[in-house]
Amino acid sequence: MYAYIKGDVAAIEEESLIIENNGIGYRVIVPASILDGEIGIGDSVKVYTYFSVREDAMQLYGFLSNDDLLMFRKLLGVSGVGPKAGIAILSALGADTLRFAILSDDAATISKAPGIGKKTAQKIILELKDKVDLLDAFERKALHTEEREKSSKNESPQSEAVLALTALGYSNAQALKAVRAASALGFSEVEDLLKAALKELV
Repeated sequence: MYAYIKGDVAAIEEESLIIENNGIGYRVIVPASILDGEIGIGDSVKVYTYFSVREDAMQLYGFLSNDDLLMFRKLLGVSGVGPKAGIAILSALGADTLRFAILSDDAATISKAPGIGKKTAQKIILELKDKVDLLDAFERKALHTEEREKSSKNESPQSEAVLALTALGYSNAQALKAVRAASALGFSEVEDLLKAALKELV
């Protein structure tokens, strides 16, 4: 029904983003990695979506890349794996790590995802091994690494400040909240943001 939604982040909830598009707020359940400081309120985002319809609920699941969405769809094709389990696996591992875990019969890595036992992990490997290509996995991994490197070269001062605070031992959530508060005070340089953010964390 929805291939993707593009809009501004109006709110960040425990498991989801509220994305506003043309006056409508869409609640989209996303992997935990997106909520750990990768996206902020007011950011413009494009999320690739899966619309889940059940007797008791209709929910949107979203991912920042079409690759993650494709892996999510593959997981849903495994008997006994629903959207909640699928999002938990991609939150814990990401598409690249999941692919290599499947190819190497690494049930232990897959079972690190919350709520995923060893039997379910083994079932995922059994049912998806023929649907994951080794060469494709390496190519996608290389592409994603290159994209991250390009992105890191263009980090905003706020992102650099968040990274510096997490390096000091603060959680992503603590760092992000403190840097946002510092930004609201008018600070825009990395050094000034850090000083103000550290005062917020004291």
